[in-house]
Amino acid sequence: MIALVLRSVFVACILLSCQSLLAQTKSPAMASPTAAVHSSLSDAGSGKKLEAFLQKMTLEEKVGQLVQYSAGQPTGPGTGRTDYDDMIRKGEVGALFNITTARQVNAYQRVAVEQSRLHIPLLFGLDVIHGFRTEFPIPLGLASSWDPDLIEQTARVAARETSASGIRWTFSPMVDIARDARWGRMTEGSGEDPFLGATIARAYVRGYQGARLDAPDSIAACAKHFVGYGAAEGGRDYNSVEISEHTLRQFYLPPFRAAIDAGAATLMSSFNSLNGVPATANPFTLKQILKGEWGFQGIVDSDYTSVGELVAHGIANDGATAARKAFLAGVDMDMVSSLYHENLVQLVRSGQVPETAVDDSVRRVLRVKFALGLFEQPYADESKEAGVMLQPDSVMLARNAAERSFVLLKNASLPGAAPVLPLSAQTKSVALIGPLADDQQNMLGSWAGQGRASDVVTLRAALTQRLGDQRVHYAKGTEIVGGSEEQLAEAVKTAEESDVVILALGENAPEMTGEAGSRAYLGLPGRQDQLIEKIVATGKPVVLLLFSGRPLTLPWAFEHLPAVVAAWFPGIQAGPALVRTLFGEANPSGKLPVTWPRSVGQEPLYYDALNTGRPVDNIDLTRPPKNSLEKYISRYIDEQNTPQFPFGYGLSYTQFRYGATRTSSPFATVAPELTAQALNDQLRASDPQTKRALSVSAEITNTGARAGYETVQCYVRLEGTSVALPVRTLSGFQRISLGPGEKKEVTFELGPEAFAFWNDQNKFVVEPARLTVWISPDSAHGEGKTLEITP
Repeated sequence: MIALVLRSVFVACILLSCQSLLAQTKSPAMASPTAAVHSSLSDAGSGKKLEAFLQKMTLEEKVGQLVQYSAGQPTGPGTGRTDYDDMIRKGEVGALFNITTARQVNAYQRVAVEQSRLHIPLLFGLDVIHGFRTEFPIPLGLASSWDPDLIEQTARVAARETSASGIRWTFSPMVDIARDARWGRMTEGSGEDPFLGATIARAYVRGYQGARLDAPDSIAACAKHFVGYGAAEGGRDYNSVEISEHTLRQFYLPPFRAAIDAGAATLMSSFNSLNGVPATANPFTLKQILKGEWGFQGIVDSDYTSVGELVAHGIANDGATAARKAFLAGVDMDMVSSLYHENLVQLVRSGQVPETAVDDSVRRVLRVKFALGLFEQPYADESKEAGVMLQPDSVMLARNAAERSFVLLKNASLPGAAPVLPLSAQTKSVALIGPLADDQQNMLGSWAGQGRASDVVTLRAALTQRLGDQRVHYAKGTEIVGGSEEQLAEAVKTAEESDVVILALGENAPEMTGEAGSRAYLGLPGRQDQLIEKIVATGKPVVLLLFSGRPLTLPWAFEHLPAVVAAWFPGIQAGPALVRTLFGEANPSGKLPVTWPRSVGQEPLYYDALNTGRPVDNIDLTRPPKNSLEKYISRYIDEQNTPQFPFGYGLSYTQFRYGATRTSSPFATVAPELTAQALNDQLRASDPQTKRALSVSAEITNTGARAGYETVQCYVRLEGTSVALPVRTLSGFQRISLGPGEKKEVTFELGPEAFAFWNDQNKFVVEPARLTVWISPDSAHGEGKTLEITP
């Protein structure tokens, strides 16, 4: 992970045949296999073509390449423009988005290629967040799989379907670190951890961009939102962000750096201000870090109207000033606001913006278009579009992804009985209750691409197919918001007449999750809590399936219900995946990528927090403090500090036993002890094979009666350093399979980056420290092993 945040030097331009935008050589500590896979050698012929275009272009045509509009169904405030064809003929548009069919794409592309003076193709983009037509679980659900290979496969399917419609650019992955469940866009990302987030970011980029960007079934990835967006104050979307440079570099930048290293062709600036400077006009993040330290050569795109929003932020009093500040800060392309189109030519002619800076941004845009092969293949094959969608292997992948996304949060036994889950195939009757039990639209989640409700198999449909109409008793019970006493009464009657109850409850995906979906209350909306209490009162065994884009605070339900599954929004195969899981054909293996709070007052809540000068130590926080020793510590007087469920948590239908954590050094140069000097030497070494500083091992045993998958996690803690560091930091994970009674030795080879951090001088180094390492099932458990990193 650490290698993702060190300096790199750009040494070669991407050209027509490139498989990735970034042709970089790394400083010794930056070398990475992923970057090598997605880099390419330069082609002098294509380089000459790029420069030849620049020589031919008028200033107006140059600015046109930096202008982007929404020409389809808008996702926000409209552009107010209807003259796209005329603008394209004049070379005044470089990119369009929200167009969703090959026919529409080709119509606009013909204007650009056949009727404009220079015949430069347009770049078409879309918010393809967790699938195009084949909708997979929401990204937070996919992250719960802790399976980057699986996520790469889902992104590859999305790329095939998206490109078949002529769209060669996705505004994904969202790699924002999200530590606050109130923030609705948590649903779009990979959770709270930099290491997990960086690993998944690389997987998305590999999947979208494939082995070669110019392959017709590849699309350009866009890492977003740069940067700090997930730390919005109060969890309120678009709100201000205040985080130190240390926190920025240590926690929020690594997933972006990982995406860039994997070859991400584009990046999007964020809506928020960062330490008083709006991210869309922030030269420190965009020019110094991204383009300077990291050597990024792709397109920096603004978010929707975010250039124009600099006026509302208060750093510009008119559109011309907003355009100047955004452009000079490093934003290459203006999404929707039209302020580059209206002002940038005059800003250059008045001397306020150097034309050389415009040339640099135009190179970035043309480089992406060359990399995608758009000059050779500008049109989509309309005859093949429909045949690519919803292929059988894609649908099967959607089911597998959904199964791996489910997190079993609780599975208790009723008195004198086995755990409620999995359900017995001989169960005579099942009461299926809840507003989300037969809801096709909500299973798609927010940002559903071109997914259709008709593509979704609901839980009710799949359960009925499995058991038959006579054994499935359905009652809606209530609405997501609203509902009636009659509905509640019908649900109670249905439960009383059945052997077991499945409750399907949660949020309304389009309205309550995703962008502009921030919530101040994280409980179940409407009368769903009331429904739970009435069903529990029947005395029947109850399984709660939670459909949500975030953790929900349900203390009463977690105490009184025997079985709870976080199902997120699982996509088109929601029903079959859930039925297979409920009846044990699929064994839950998901792990939480976010910390699950007990109450909204704990937010923001995350596992990799700093300790305090007055930490809780062996004090019972379930009751109010009874003396000064229990009061004057970092605690609440009315709630526990600990979460409902920790980061990394997830149960299985089997059980796993973790042996003691053991450590050893694989190289004599650092044995018998670790030294900061040796680790720093390794950190800057050019050969990645030498970067193995410590082996950490533990024996994992499946002590249950079923085969299962377990995600084994490795954490570290450093103490005695120049800056305070988290109580635990994820440094590795492995997903393993174990049969009943089977044992496996799991080993993590930790490199020097596992022990490096941004110190009090904002330098990325290893310092002498007391080191503790854990191999554990989640961030709150495990037997640690302590050793020293000496000078």
